[in-house]
Amino acid sequence: MKIVIALGGNALGNSPEEQRQIVRESAKSIIDLIEQGHDVVIAHGNGPQVGMINNAFEKSRNLDNSIPEMPFAECNAMSQAYIGYHLQNALSEELRNRGIEKPVGTIVTQVLVDKEDPAFKNPSKPIGSFYSKEEAEKISKDTSYIFVEDSGRGYRRVVSSPRPISIVEIDMISTLIDRKHLVITVGGGGIPVYREENRLIGIDAVIDKDFASSKLAEELDADYLIILTAVEKVAINFGKDNERWLSKVSIEELDKYIYEGHFAPGSMLPKVEAARKFAISKKGRKALITSLEKASEGIKGETGTIIIDE
Repeated sequence: MKIVIALGGNALGNSPEEQRQIVRESAKSIIDLIEQGHDVVIAHGNGPQVGMINNAFEKSRNLDNSIPEMPFAECNAMSQAYIGYHLQNALSEELRNRGIEKPVGTIVTQVLVDKEDPAFKNPSKPIGSFYSKEEAEKISKDTSYIFVEDSGRGYRRVVSSPRPISIVEIDMISTLIDRKHLVITVGGGGIPVYREENRLIGIDAVIDKDFASSKLAEELDADYLIILTAVEKVAINFGKDNERWLSKVSIEELDKYIYEGHFAPGSMLPKVEAARKFAISKKGRKALITSLEKASEGIKGETGTIIIDE
């Protein structure tokens, strides 16, 4: 099968050294799927990383105003290359450990958005580090950044998150997959761009990596979209006495749970919405939400939450 895997940015660690160690472990589960004969494409988030890059430039600029302001589009491009560098080295090492010959590469990917998307008026995408309420209020006062509480883990800055329209480099990605390359793409949801005649122009925003991964899977005509998260399955009534873990969910059931508000907007909601979008895009397509360690079992139907349009 052709499988698109969406790795979470928060699961990649908070420093380059931590990320290097984590991706070496992550590579094992991904290469398991390749060893089983599947064609795998990897997408990933970059919320903490792009926030770290943007903050570093801002702090440097506060110390030396000759340092130019760094737009989010450029910060996204940097994060794609830096995360991709670690991922492709870890994946290449694991492939060699198993005696598998397969080229691995990262494509710095642009994703087309609508510059009139209503999301630009309602920042909602968490990026960067977690802060206490007091820390967030102080930074907001100094910078005018908008902070929100993120799933009980602290306060994070939010930026605009437009929906992806299309993947600019899709033909290149598809060609490499056809040649049996392992491709890392749409990092951090891709660099958001809009078109003016023949020109692509970057715009300050971060596309949600799950929606970008869903769009990528659609355009590649993938069989499976795997969205990786911190838990093995999706739950309704999460954290309550009547908590229930979901195994196989129809679109009708999922719509009911979304309507009832079971999924946190900054956490599980975009994952289930992106999974739903892919599952309804063509008959036979499946989306799986599970943990990295359980991806292989999930493909076999042994665990995880599978979303299918029956």
